[in-house]
Amino acid sequence: MKTFKENLGPRRSQLEVAVGGTSRIGGRADNQDFLGSALPQGETLEQKGALFAIADGVGGHALGREAAEFSVRSLLSDYYSTPETLGVGRSLDLVLNATNRWLVAQGRRCREYAGMATTLTAVVLRGNRFHLTHVGDSRAYLWRNGQLTQLTEDHVWPHPELTNVLSRAIGLDEHFKLDHLEGETQPGDRLLLATDGAWSVLPKARIEDLLAHNPDPQGAADALADQAETLGSHDNCSCLVIAITSVPGPGLDHWLETALQRPLPPTLGIGQTLDGLTVEALLHRSRITLLYQVSRPTLQGPEKLVLKTLQSGSGDEARAALSHEEWLARRVVNHAFPQVVSHPERSHLYYLMTWHEGETLASRLQRGHRFDPEEIMNLGFGLIKGLGHLHRLGILHRDIKPDNLHIDTEGHLLILDLGVAASEGNPLSEINNPGTPSYMAPELFTGTPCSESSDLYAAGVTLYNLLTRKYPYGEIEPFQHPHFGPPVPPTRYRPDTPEWLENILLMACAPHPRNRFETADEFLIALERGAHRPLTRPRPFPLIERHPSMTLKIFAGLSLLGNLVALYYFFSRHPMGLR
Repeated sequence: MKTFKENLGPRRSQLEVAVGGTSRIGGRADNQDFLGSALPQGETLEQKGALFAIADGVGGHALGREAAEFSVRSLLSDYYSTPETLGVGRSLDLVLNATNRWLVAQGRRCREYAGMATTLTAVVLRGNRFHLTHVGDSRAYLWRNGQLTQLTEDHVWPHPELTNVLSRAIGLDEHFKLDHLEGETQPGDRLLLATDGAWSVLPKARIEDLLAHNPDPQGAADALADQAETLGSHDNCSCLVIAITSVPGPGLDHWLETALQRPLPPTLGIGQTLDGLTVEALLHRSRITLLYQVSRPTLQGPEKLVLKTLQSGSGDEARAALSHEEWLARRVVNHAFPQVVSHPERSHLYYLMTWHEGETLASRLQRGHRFDPEEIMNLGFGLIKGLGHLHRLGILHRDIKPDNLHIDTEGHLLILDLGVAASEGNPLSEINNPGTPSYMAPELFTGTPCSESSDLYAAGVTLYNLLTRKYPYGEIEPFQHPHFGPPVPPTRYRPDTPEWLENILLMACAPHPRNRFETADEFLIALERGAHRPLTRPRPFPLIERHPSMTLKIFAGLSLLGNLVALYYFFSRHPMGLR
């Protein structure tokens, strides 16, 4: 028998749970079930949540227990290694798909391991929501106000003689699919994870009664397992009970709450100081934001930094957006992006970034610089590598353009401004897609949300613009509703463009996502191959895709012409038909 109990200490605006678990051998000769939990503290709890999992090794296999234990232990450790910017569901998918591939590979490599598989049901509690993932026939239940609701569906095949023949499990098949479910939690809720040896012999009413009369989660788990054994279960009996005593209220998370408590700094002039930072220059002023070059003293001398803040009088929405931008920027640790710099003396709402000498690509264009194809290729490498890093973190930039690309004095490219970036882990609700119209993918004008494809489209238009000083579909003004035909080939404006580069740019700027690069890696491979293994020119678009209304008019005109010709021949052969 394995029992455990853990509690999270109380903390304002934080999740508080207690958990108890029991795994009994039941009617088996050995125990092939495994269960576990991870309850972190502080920021990890807020960003990644608490994780609970139960698994049941496939019966009849000597290594079922190993499959169950490996799957649960891998999940509990590797989930917290995934980027915080990924959504919970995608993080769980990444870890469990890797586990499935490893088990399948072991079965192919060694006959002894063939068929080593397990069910798995896991739940992540984060904020005031639960995120459930499931495969196999272990179950998850929600007990609320005395009522029990089954949250999972059993993945089993019907069989006339056997029960619970699994149709899905980890390690069972290379083609692996998890079920996902999300929902809100309330204080007083309980979640029950149970293997089939427990739930198959416990009626729903009995489970409700045992949960109601055992407020302590460990006592409840023990009572459920004891009752299953008493009722003659022929399998291992494992139960995990999670009691939720407190959940954070809806709204901003702890990071935003803390940030919004800081006051906005006053408008600063050159030479003025703030929290030990001296203003050297005003870099940029918009309707909402301010960027200053500042310096702070160090043992090695003054350190140049960039300070980003808001105009005085900015509302809570802008303040939350700036805090969200800093939260994302702190997690993008990569040489293609300015790095956030901590400043313990900070007492106002702003954040600091590393300073890099140089200029934006838009400024270089304005100075009259003519980018040659080799420069475009090198800039493309840096841009697509940086975007690929963002996308692997589950972040979309959503405003790639020359103004947001910085080239330093050594020719190194930096991607700037995560002000409208979004991450899977913290989805934003907006009326309109953000971005600059001339760089926005066609589908964004119809309300389709931004995606990796639309980011890569913006990158393609950016490289096109740097090369030609034009846009593949012409310049698009705000609030305009453009129509997209085939993109104009770059050679119309730059005859010196190599064919291989033109094909890459045309594919990147294709009007339909299915005709573009699917991932940043695919875009990068095309650039790396260059002239050695060039892309073929994108297929010409059918007339009906380029001009659907014109196509209909042409068909209507041809139909009318055909009818007139038929009438002419009819009356020329039958002149009496006119009488």
